[in-house]
Amino acid sequence: MEYRLFGKTGEKVSSLGFGCMRFPTDNEGNIIEKDAIDMIHYAIDNGVNYFDTAYFYHNGKSEVLLGKALKGDLRKKVFIATKMPVAIVKKEEDFDIFFNEQLKRLDTEYIDFYLLHALDKEYWENVVIKYHFLTKMKELKRKGLIKHIGFSFHDDYDTFKMIVDSFDEWEFCQIQLNYVDTTHQAGIKGLEYAHSKGLGVVIMEPLRGGKLANVPERIKEILPKDISNVETALDFLWDRKEVSVILSGMSTFDQVKDNITYANRATVGMMCHNTKNILEYAKEVYRKSAFVSCTACGYCMPCPMGLDIPKIYDIYNKTALGRVKNIKEKEYDLLDTKADKCIKCKKCEAVCPQHIESSLIMEKISKVFE
Repeated sequence: MEYRLFGKTGEKVSSLGFGCMRFPTDNEGNIIEKDAIDMIHYAIDNGVNYFDTAYFYHNGKSEVLLGKALKGDLRKKVFIATKMPVAIVKKEEDFDIFFNEQLKRLDTEYIDFYLLHALDKEYWENVVIKYHFLTKMKELKRKGLIKHIGFSFHDDYDTFKMIVDSFDEWEFCQIQLNYVDTTHQAGIKGLEYAHSKGLGVVIMEPLRGGKLANVPERIKEILPKDISNVETALDFLWDRKEVSVILSGMSTFDQVKDNITYANRATVGMMCHNTKNILEYAKEVYRKSAFVSCTACGYCMPCPMGLDIPKIYDIYNKTALGRVKNIKEKEYDLLDTKADKCIKCKKCEAVCPQHIESSLIMEKISKVFE
């Protein structure tokens, strides 16, 4: 396993990080505890030392599961990253309430990397600044309750740069990036800017919610044939010196094993010019083949009307390649609740990291399949 210097923190983190948002679950959506813990232990035994969770993941159970998995000496071998749930903060006192709850969930005395979760311009102005979160973060670090201060991000580049420049004590950030979304949100430009400011950079959604693992046939024909689609996508990021750690939300033991194998043979500067050109072309084809930039993070769920929003978007995106009638009969018609049941309450829009306007798109999807 390669270990990379994490910005100006002085820490060295494994190039592969374990994202704790997609643990294996049963039919009711509950984490299969033994399988998840076995996967975590295997990852640690094979060099992974960065574990990323959050208050919301798995309906609050992700932090608890991670705490159980890291009992005893294992806790000292790894870094825990978790996040303040900015989106549900209603008053200044909530910061302390949520943070103390997270310490209990994780069963730990401190958190190595603490982030303000999913910052955008609105949360920055109406929560972070309004409720003095930066001062609170500095105080937690002074007390030793957190070791390093950072934020995760979902907005445009200008907002990203503004947030980076507004606080001198940022040590790291977490951004969405993959070979398709190079200009989306912070993008490559944001990656390079954060690195230039000495920040460690954590990458989320390297596979675009799994979509770059199971690509359409048209994309598959473009990509290199002697390497898996997953490894190609991850190598695009590991190739860059600005990337500190790539998070992968792994749901099966095979995914853990495969990703560790890929990480073990990845280095900065390894990707040849020809492969980069192939991915640039694949990006253009892919972007023309997807109508909705959903990454299936699940923040929008559950829908009050019972829509499986990520699934509907996945089905709809397939129609970009044609065969609408076939897709309708084999996938859309099998849904229990279809797009026409959307009541435009916009609850999903309020929490969507991609800022997808579902109230408008669901109406369009309904008309397409009608």
